[in-house]
Amino acid sequence: MNILLWIIAGVLAAVFVASGLMKATQPKEKLAASLPWVNDFSLGTIRFIGIAEILGAIGLILPGATGIAAVLTPIAAVCLAVTMVLAAVVHGRRGETQAIVVNVVLLALALFVAVMRFGPNAF
Repeated sequence: MNILLWIIAGVLAAVFVASGLMKATQPKEKLAASLPWVNDFSLGTIRFIGIAEILGAIGLILPGATGIAAVLTPIAAVCLAVTMVLAAVVHGRRGETQAIVVNVVLLALALFVAVMRFGPNAF
C-alpha cells in the first residue's frame, strides 16, 4: 500500500506543480485561452492559487521523503482536496462540467492520500 500511496502522491504532485507553475507564471491573457475561468478572478488571486498548488505538491512529497514533519503530507493532501472542492464550485457556477470531472478525480486521489497517511499508512 505504501508504494501505491507514493505513486498517487507523485502523480498528484506532478499535476499540481504543472498547473501551479502555469498559473503562477503565465500572463492572464495567455491563461484565458485555455482556462476561461481566470477572467472571473484578479491576477493576484490566480497567482495565489498557483503558488498554493505548488506548495501543496511539495508538501505531498518532501516531508515523507525526508522524514521531517511527515504529518505535513496528509495536511497538504487535505488542503489540495479543499482546493479541488472550491474549483469544482467555480466550474459548476460557470457550467464547465468537464472540468468538474477532473476536480472530482483529483479530489478523490487527494482524500485517499490524506486518509491513508493520517491513518493506517502514516509515516
